[in-house]
Amino acid sequence: MTCSGCAGVVRNVLSGVAGVKHVEVSLEQHEALVEADESVTTEALAEALEKTPYRLSETAAQ
Repeated sequence: MTCSGCAGVVRNVLSGVAGVKHVEVSLEQHEALVEADESVTTEALAEALEKTPYRLSETAAQ
């Protein structure tokens, strides 16, 4: 992600996944942090991102 428009696309797409509560996108870190119900799978997030040029890369939950 290189601009606020890109960040907005990622935020909107991930926020549209059922069960997602909050999405925070960092342009500097090139990452999105997602707070979601336990029912939300990484597969659902990855599938939502398939409509964009961005892809999911998992890190451990904090």
